[in-house]
Amino acid sequence: MVLLENDMFLTELTKLFQKARADGSVTMTFKRYDGIDKPQPREGKPPLPEPHEHMCLVRAKSRSKKIATVIKQKEINKFQVAYSNLLKGNLDGLKKLKKPKIKNKAE
Repeated sequence: MVLLENDMFLTELTKLFQKARADGSVTMTFKRYDGIDKPQPREGKPPLPEPHEHMCLVRAKSRSKKIATVIKQKEINKFQVAYSNLLKGNLDGLKKLKKPKIKNKAE
């Protein structure tokens, strides 16, 4: 998995959406991230310190390509605006669902 800066992540995500447009899908995950990459220590050892700032880990996967980024608390508004614009531009190829007609039975 490749950890990218926020702007590069959005650029690569656009490429993933373009490749998956014909046939394929893109899976996105958002997760709270505290910056700790190591597992929790066992009993009797001192606990890990609390993080000073909470972050968000964003991952995207399409077929075998995986990308990720970490968004800091200060940058979340900027990223969210750019991400929503990216989604609006790339989610236009969705198929419209047909609603089944339900006949009312009068008794």
